[in-house]
Amino acid sequence: MVRTPAGMRWAVPAAVAALSVAGLTACSGGDSDSAVPGSGGGKQDDLVAAAPVAGDPPAGSTMEKIRKRGQLIVGGSLDAPLLSQQNPSTKKVEGLDADFGRLLAKYIIGKPNVKIVNSASETREALLSNGTVDVVLQTYSITPERAKQVAFAGPYYSSGLVIATKKDKTGITAPADLKGKTVIAGANTPAIPAIKKLAPGAKIVTFGSDPECVQALKQGRGDAYVQDEAVLLATAKQDPAIKIQGKPLTSDPYGIGLKHGDAQMKQFVNDWLKKIQASGLWAKVWKNSVGTVVQGEAPKPPAIGSAPGSQ
Repeated sequence: MVRTPAGMRWAVPAAVAALSVAGLTACSGGDSDSAVPGSGGGKQDDLVAAAPVAGDPPAGSTMEKIRKRGQLIVGGSLDAPLLSQQNPSTKKVEGLDADFGRLLAKYIIGKPNVKIVNSASETREALLSNGTVDVVLQTYSITPERAKQVAFAGPYYSSGLVIATKKDKTGITAPADLKGKTVIAGANTPAIPAIKKLAPGAKIVTFGSDPECVQALKQGRGDAYVQDEAVLLATAKQDPAIKIQGKPLTSDPYGIGLKHGDAQMKQFVNDWLKKIQASGLWAKVWKNSVGTVVQGEAPKPPAIGSAPGSQ
């Protein structure tokens, strides 16, 4: 969706991103990944050990280029709880998207070597088209409009927009309750058109990242915050001042962003997704991340190609 947990870290300055990338090259990949505190008891190295490895990629393909380089370059986030967040004590990047990035890297290269390029929601298409990143794994909601600029493998996960308010706020549980209210949204995220459609009487104010939006909500600069559920689950879990209200307003399929027109790479990534779904590894990744704050069994993964824009 944004990125997000959308999700989620949209306006990180380029200079900071470059420094972050340099520091993450080693810690976000490699066989030395160890147990992650707060990850539900799972181990990143256990996930990697169970992950498949592809055969030799076709000559001249994107996959061959990545294998020769020895590193998968991922457009992603460092501050998305449950999805892709750098642990301040271990310096490892943890979460659903981060783990999927490692597993995809192992599938292509044989090792989970990943470099994360901190990307903003408004720059993801450019990063793919100019070859700065190989893939985007960043709660990237699949839409027909975006599919005109990038290719999408998947969907690999499905979430939805929800409303969050300060815990003591009452009277806002559904889109109709947002009429006449000031609603916070992340810049250039699907929350903006969704609010305009579902609550046309609301005033929208935007901020560049999920932390900024949460801070604005707590400061009273808006009555509510509309964001991806996967992002806000973690926020509400960690911050007792925030409460999720009502049920999801939308259903948003996440795709793995790829360079537009690279049908070979798209098929390759889709084949990998099918393998990890069938083997149960997908469910283990979910349980190790989102499943640490959501009760019950892992959901059924969305069908590959089921979202408009992913075919």
